[in-house]
Amino acid sequence: MNQLLSIIVPAYNEEKTIARVLARLIALSFPKGALEIIVVNDGSTDGTAAVLAQFLQKIILISHTQNRGKGAAMRAGLARAHGLYTIAQDADAEYAPEEIPALLAELQNSPDADALYGSRNLTPTGRGYAHYVLGAWLLTKCVNLVFRAHLTDTYSCYKIMRTDLFRSLNLASNGFEIEMEITARLLKNKKKIIEAPISYAPRAFQEGKKIRWFDGIRGLATLLRIVLE
Repeated sequence: MNQLLSIIVPAYNEEKTIARVLARLIALSFPKGALEIIVVNDGSTDGTAAVLAQFLQKIILISHTQNRGKGAAMRAGLARAHGLYTIAQDADAEYAPEEIPALLAELQNSPDADALYGSRNLTPTGRGYAHYVLGAWLLTKCVNLVFRAHLTDTYSCYKIMRTDLFRSLNLASNGFEIEMEITARLLKNKKKIIEAPISYAPRAFQEGKKIRWFDGIRGLATLLRIVLE
């Protein structure tokens, strides 16, 4: 592996935000050649493809002809990743790319940790809309109860770990339940997850937020399936 970090950006109908997110990722302070940005256009039907065409010299682009879901997009990106570490970045500008270098540094400086999660619940500025916060809180509580863990934000987009560890999880989810699958498989395999505070600027469903209540049901089903394997 030549790169230090691979950033996977799943994108579905994000023409309004993807350019801003990519510009911020490209501007991150990494040595030349140490960073690769893998964008997965997951069957977008708006102008996302046209926006991405402006960044082809700076990104690796994977295009799906149909929308397969965030999990499928992440798995496609992971299969192409060359970095020693991998993290995902949502294309909706809710998470601040400028915080990624600090998250990577903290993981590298924590030799006993296998993965680091950026937690929206460790800072007052990280909270989102009440109904979404409650759902994420309940899912996190379920994970903690099952695995006797002490996590605060299992559905955070920011999960960083070595790429070989990411691949060893043999992820299979296609939708947002990928977040539950990652956490459950790490904990079932006795991997240590640490957390660090991150900022969060939530958007409303009217603005394009895509996760829904039934994704929480799928997350619980995924947790149960992994526990029973």
